Amino acid sequence: MLRIVNRVLIGLAGLVLVCLGGGVLAAAAGLAVPSWWPWDGPHDVLLSDADRERWRGEGWWWPVVIAVLALLVLLALWHFIAQLRRKRLAEVLVESGDGEGALLRGRALEGVLEREAESLDGVARAHIMLRGSRTAPATRVGLLLEPHASPRETLARLTDEAVSHARESAGLESLPTEAHLRAAKHNPRRVS
Repeated sequence: MLRIVNRVLIGLAGLVLVCLGGGVLAAAAGLAVPSWWPWDGPHDVLLSDADRERWRGEGWWWPVVIAVLALLVLLALWHFIAQLRRKRLAEVLVESGDGEGALLRGRALEGVLEREAESLDGVARAHIMLRGSRTAPATRVGLLLEPHASPRETLARLTDEAVSHARESAGLESLPTEAHLRAAKHNPRRVS
């Protein structure tokens, strides 16, 4: 979700900036601009004195300006905090037997789980994400199944092989797994 919001915000901001900048450059270069465009020549100013002082005497103007700016600040703050919040587990604590323990990078464990899940018969693509805490991780698995795959068998093999191997190799008592299965789209066969 955050990735989609980022892309939409960046796309909208870029589109607005390109349109405004292109219009100002066109007017400054003396090119023909539409009649509704506020700047129509190279010697025109962006904000005239009349435009700047237009709403100053109105009682509703300053509360609206302050409310809009406060809303923009709150949205920017929410977006910034959402960027800092980590959804992925960065490392897993592996019991090494000497009482100390070792740290395993979360991305490494995710990569191994993905490769093993993708090697299963009927799995076209796999996506793994570790969540939880370093001492009690959990996995979220997304599998794209090929048309011939049996979801029940694929899920059983995922649990018995890939997740079991990851749990044993990391020395974990349990590795809770949430699996999301989707079918790959394929073209229909032609019968002649």
